[in-house]
Amino acid sequence: MSNSELLTVEPLDLQFPFELRKQISCSLYLTNKTDNHVAFKVKTTNPKKYCVRPNTGVVLPRSTCEVLVTMQAQKEAPSDMQCKDKFLLQGVTASPGITAKDVTPEMFSKEAGYLVEETKLRVTYVAPPQPPSPVHEGSEEGSSPRASVSDNGQTSEFSRFSADKVEPQENTSEARALITKLTEEKQSAIQLNNKLQRELDQLRRDGKKSQSGIPLMYVLLVGLIGLILGYIMKST
Repeated sequence: MSNSELLTVEPLDLQFPFELRKQISCSLYLTNKTDNHVAFKVKTTNPKKYCVRPNTGVVLPRSTCEVLVTMQAQKEAPSDMQCKDKFLLQGVTASPGITAKDVTPEMFSKEAGYLVEETKLRVTYVAPPQPPSPVHEGSEEGSSPRASVSDNGQTSEFSRFSADKVEPQENTSEARALITKLTEEKQSAIQLNNKLQRELDQLRRDGKKSQSGIPLMYVLLVGLIGLILGYIMKST
């Protein structure tokens, strides 16, 4: 805060949270400590880098005016994060009823005999604010969520969340029972298949025996026919 007679300026150190490729603003507050109108003008050593709104104006008696200083987006950061830019605030007593449109550069000319009050301001780069780190619930090892009960006796959202977590265990038990049942059915199917295979082999063996008996019967039948024919021929 300045110790000027006309305007109290706050802050005297313009702090900009520096970030690349981003416009950054800082507010400047001018307080008129007198019963007169005070005209002001803001100058800077680097006008292309900063935008001041308003850069000229009038502060009414016993009142405060806000001036917004905006630093244009920067493509590169200074190596030492130090800024050499400066601002100069000029104030002069004005006539009653004056408005911002009536303020002219000649009003701040010392050569013209005006009593101009000046306040120098510095520019400082500060680190941008860091976002708050997220807090993970239940981060302590071995801790388990406990169901809380509200005033009306109903469980809270946290207890319902815990119940949802138990549900997959029930599903796992059902899955295990289903797997066991399918395994038993598979074993039964394998045993039935083996039984059918044995019966099929037995039928094949019986078929071979029946096929081997057909030639023997044929031989016997041929022999019997031969005997009958021989007997008939002898009789004749």
